[in-house]
Amino acid sequence: MNRMMKLARRPHGMVKAEDFRLEEGPVPEPGEGEVRIKIAYVSLDPAMRGWVSEGKSYVPPVAIGETMRSYSVGIVDASRNAAFKVGDAVQGVIGVQDYAISNGKGLVKVDPTQAPLERWIGGLGMPGWTAYFGLLEVGQPKAGETVVVSAASGAVGSVVGQIAKIKGCRAVGIAGGPEKCRYVTEELGFDACIDYKAPNLPAQLKAACPSGIDVYFENVGGEILDAVLPQMNVRGRIPVCGLISVYNATELPQGPKNLRFLLTQRLRMQGLIVFDWADRIPEAISTLGAWHKDGKLKIREDVRTTGLASFPAVLNELYTGGNFGKLVLKV
Repeated sequence: MNRMMKLARRPHGMVKAEDFRLEEGPVPEPGEGEVRIKIAYVSLDPAMRGWVSEGKSYVPPVAIGETMRSYSVGIVDASRNAAFKVGDAVQGVIGVQDYAISNGKGLVKVDPTQAPLERWIGGLGMPGWTAYFGLLEVGQPKAGETVVVSAASGAVGSVVGQIAKIKGCRAVGIAGGPEKCRYVTEELGFDACIDYKAPNLPAQLKAACPSGIDVYFENVGGEILDAVLPQMNVRGRIPVCGLISVYNATELPQGPKNLRFLLTQRLRMQGLIVFDWADRIPEAISTLGAWHKDGKLKIREDVRTTGLASFPAVLNELYTGGNFGKLVLKV
C-alpha cells in the first residue's frame, strides 16, 4: 500500500493533527516516460505553512484533499523513463508519501556515496541552494564585511554563515539558546552567535558587530529584524528568505517598526525564492558538494523516526524552535 499525507482543511494558527489525514491506496504504477520513487526521507521546511494557506504566493496552495507538497528523497524502484534507471537516488518535490510518480521534470539525481540521502534534502539540497544563491546573488558579500544571519543553527542559516566565512567575511549568527549558539561558533566556525532568548538583543548585536552590519540574511522577521535595521551600514543588503516568526500568526503583526533605516542607510531589501535560479541548481550542487567534501561545509540533520503519521506534530517543531539542524522525517 501507499500511504499519503493529505491536506484535510486549511490550518488556523499552528498546524493541528486534524488539518491532515493519512490515507492509504495502491502503490501507483509509472506510465510511459515516468518513474516511481520509493521515498526514504521527507524534508520539513518553514515554507510548508504558507503552502497550505490560501492567498497570493509564489506557488499555488496545496489543494484540500491533495497530498502534501514536500521536497523528498528516495530510490527509483520502477522506471519507464530513459533518463532514470532502477536504483538511482533522486530528490525533488514529490510529496509526503511512501511512493511517488514523476515524469522526471525537476527530479535531481544525487550521490548517496558522497553524502547520506537525508543530506540531499538538507544542506546539499534545497536549503543549501537557497543559502548559496540568496547570499551570493542577493547579499553579494565582499571579503572583510560583516554578515549576520538569523536562525543560524537551522538548515539555511547554518550554510549561509559558513559560505560567508569561505568568502572572507565576519559571520555572526542569531540562534535560540546557549546550546545552539555553541554549535554555531564551535562546530560551524561562525565568529560570534547571539542568543535571541537572552536579554537586550540590540546590545548583543552591537558588541558582536563593532563595525556594523553589511549583509543581514533574514529568516525570522519580527523583533529580530527591528533590532538589526538600526545597525545596518550604508548600502547594506538584506536578502529575505523567510519570516518564520509570523507564519502562524492569526492577525497581522505591528511592524516592522524601523523601516526608516531602509531610507537613511540606503538599504536594499529583496525577497528570494530558490526557484529563481532553477537553471543554475547544478552549479549549487557542485560547489556545495565540493566544499562539503573538503570539510569547509558542515551539515547537521535532525532526523525524526516517528513515521508519516507524525508529520503534523513534527512540522510544528519548526515554529517552536524544537529542531536542532535540518528537520527531516524518515518514512
